[in-house]
Amino acid sequence: MATRIREKARKRAETKDQRPSAIAKYIRMSPSKVRIVLNTVRGRKALEAAAILENSSSAAAVVCFKLLNSAIANAEVKGLNKENLFVAECYVSAGPTLKRILIRARGRADRMLKRSSHIKMILDQVK
Repeated sequence: MATRIREKARKRAETKDQRPSAIAKYIRMSPSKVRIVLNTVRGRKALEAAAILENSSSAAAVVCFKLLNSAIANAEVKGLNKENLFVAECYVSAGPTLKRILIRARGRADRMLKRSSHIKMILDQVK
């Protein structure tokens, strides 16, 4: 039994993606708003993407800028040069949605959905 578990763990470690990455979870922002920002930096060099995010006026750009800096720091820990990095993959998925009540006229109520996001950014070296 334990041998099988060790074999599975070894196989998982071999097939694991070794590229530097960073994840931000439970960000209180709609995934559609974050997706617009991520589409502007996908495929660009890391330093160029950082400059774009730093000068963007979007609220999602602040979170993505911090995430990109975290991914660059993770790459430097692995011994990679930050001038040779580019944003290989970045995507956002929906986190849990908080359901709140919006009070309306005549005793009615509407549901307000406060969405959250999980953002993942993966860097890679320019070949």
